Amino acid sequence: MQRKQITVTILAALAVILMSAPIVCAADKERVLHTFNGSDGGAPDDGVIFDDAGNLYGTVQGGSGNRLFGAVFELAPDGNGHWKEKVLHTFNGKDGWQPIGGLIRDAAGNLYGTTSLGGTRGDGGDGTVFELTLGANGKWTERVLHDFGGPDGYYPMSNLLFDTAGNLYGTTETGGTSTACPNGCGVVFELSPGPNGKWTENVLHDFGKGEDGRNPYGLIFDAAGNLYGTTYFGGTHNGGTVFEFLPGKDGKWTEKLLHSFGNGTDGSNPRASFIFDASGNLYGTTLNGGIYGYGAVIELMPQTNGQWIHKVLHSFNKDGIDGRYPQGVLNFDSSGNLYGTTPYGGSGSGCTNQFGLCGIVFELKPESNGKWTEKILHNFVGNGSDGVGPYAGLIFDSAGNLYSTTFAGGAGLGLYGTVFEIIP
Repeated sequence: MQRKQITVTILAALAVILMSAPIVCAADKERVLHTFNGSDGGAPDDGVIFDDAGNLYGTVQGGSGNRLFGAVFELAPDGNGHWKEKVLHTFNGKDGWQPIGGLIRDAAGNLYGTTSLGGTRGDGGDGTVFELTLGANGKWTERVLHDFGGPDGYYPMSNLLFDTAGNLYGTTETGGTSTACPNGCGVVFELSPGPNGKWTENVLHDFGKGEDGRNPYGLIFDAAGNLYGTTYFGGTHNGGTVFEFLPGKDGKWTEKLLHSFGNGTDGSNPRASFIFDASGNLYGTTLNGGIYGYGAVIELMPQTNGQWIHKVLHSFNKDGIDGRYPQGVLNFDSSGNLYGTTPYGGSGSGCTNQFGLCGIVFELKPESNGKWTEKILHNFVGNGSDGVGPYAGLIFDSAGNLYSTTFAGGAGLGLYGTVFEIIP
């Protein structure tokens, strides 16, 4: 269920399926804010972020015409219930190609992200880290902060993080120096700004030289400045891992393995970072595994002896109605309920096609007996008018509404995906 490049063959086949599926009306309060049409980009893989004015920002990894290499977009509310899209930057290959990860903002409102391919190093480019700065004329200027070249990382797919000193942290799915994987097993990297405006990369960890995991994804900091993340493969049973990095006084980071997936029922192949609750427990999803093999929601709880206890909160069912193959980051509301997406499954018609794309938005509510109850907030319909394939996590606005993207679907031809809102 991993995704690489979008191909014309897949998109063309998906278009036939979407247009031939019957129309099913959604019963909940889902609203499509924008449908991509190719010329403004397409196939958003990650979610969106807000600025202080309530505008949304995100990336699309492809499109048609001059948007073939992907773009960065803004959606601005017009006050009448509609949203206006603006393309802030179009990638050209040399400055990056196929931005799969999402965006982050600094205090000045500058945007930062990664492209999984492109740049000027490697065979066709091994990916970049970029910054977009808003000028006084209202235009955005892109600057490549780092150009990957294999040994220092290849194929960055996840979001970046800032520390309190303004350094950037991220992962690359492959690359590095390990020979355990054909193109390296991935790295954790840091980018530090210099007084000359240049950024210097430091590889904090090179995976694949033991049982610490392979192919890392997203990162998250705890309050003490330790880094936590996941790997898709590797570990004791090759089902992926959850890891922690502790910074040392000498500038080196020490890795600690918190959990190694692999017996199937405990989950397998996490493809997104985990999140913390107020008590310091970690929550996340695994793409595979669980009781039925279609993915799970996981909790990891730290113990006084330094070990972490693993608990499966929800296994997605074998019939697929409650979703399949979750791949996005989870999010908490103020009551402690968890929210997420699955890009496959659901009860929308057309979900049994060869791609399986439909998907759901779900809520998990903790009960007094320690169990969690799943509630489906939205089923994406098989005709694709409201979007299909929500891979990304969700964000809240101040009113408690949820926002994210779908990889495909939307009004009209329905190939290029949507930005949507859910009103719970």
